Amino acid sequence: MCGRYAATANPDELVEEFEVEEDRSLEPVRSILKNPQTPPPGTPDWNMAPSKQAPVVLTRVPREQKEEGYDGEPAPVRQLRLLTWGLVPSWARDPKIGTRMINARADTVLEKPSFARAAAARRCLVPAQGWYEWQKSPVATDAKGKPRKQPFFTRRADGDVVAFAGLYEFWRDKDVADKDDPDAWLTTFTILTTDAEPGLDRIHDRQPLVLEREDWATWLDPTMTDLAEVGRLLAFERPGRFEAYPVGAAVSSNRSNGPSLIEPAGLDELDGVVDPMTGEIIGTGGHGAPGDGGRNPA
Repeated sequence: MCGRYAATANPDELVEEFEVEEDRSLEPVRSILKNPQTPPPGTPDWNMAPSKQAPVVLTRVPREQKEEGYDGEPAPVRQLRLLTWGLVPSWARDPKIGTRMINARADTVLEKPSFARAAAARRCLVPAQGWYEWQKSPVATDAKGKPRKQPFFTRRADGDVVAFAGLYEFWRDKDVADKDDPDAWLTTFTILTTDAEPGLDRIHDRQPLVLEREDWATWLDPTMTDLAEVGRLLAFERPGRFEAYPVGAAVSSNRSNGPSLIEPAGLDELDGVVDPMTGEIIGTGGHGAPGDGGRNPA
């Protein structure tokens, strides 16, 4: 699964990178957090966690074009918005369901009632620098006698932006009478996951579904309802695009943030860690070293 990632770009960078036509990231939107989000929504966040608002790219017809009196042919527009991570279906009674729906399996998403309608028409891209995953050590244990967990950071080896395939939904709060009130709507998203490719499967058996630039427009197109084509993109795989390396334990706290979170961990911080490229155990009690500053391509 994907439960943490680094969203390090500013909105203006994402507008250029994803050829966004409307930047709507400054619009007021409903939050489900009890305390103010830190860092603030729309600013670089090196430890994006569920329930936070994150920048998401989607394509849809603006509401003003749907209203009566609009003179012209409604046309989908590529937008940058802030959405809450954790999908809340439109039929949900309680938005708390979103905490259980931060990910959706790409291989079954077209069959699940919670995701099928969104997969057919409400697809999005979630920009990131990379994602975190925790590897369970086969040889080292923690103070409680459980397998030691080592955080890893995974990113594109070519340095390009990561674009997770996602789905989004609108949930209407019927307790808010005015539909134009920003609190009347909660807009949420989920990140699709797939089987981990060779190398990354030594960290975790799942990984986010990352789409290539040539497929972005097709994935985002709300008029593309050919489920066979959607299925093709859901099954996309291209091993060898990523590199993964161990990072420090600070990322395990959702209060930690900043670029230091993606810095490679030192050898003295590793204990029974499996090198995703070679399968070699490194760190205390193991053999070898983590390579170039701990950067082991996966």
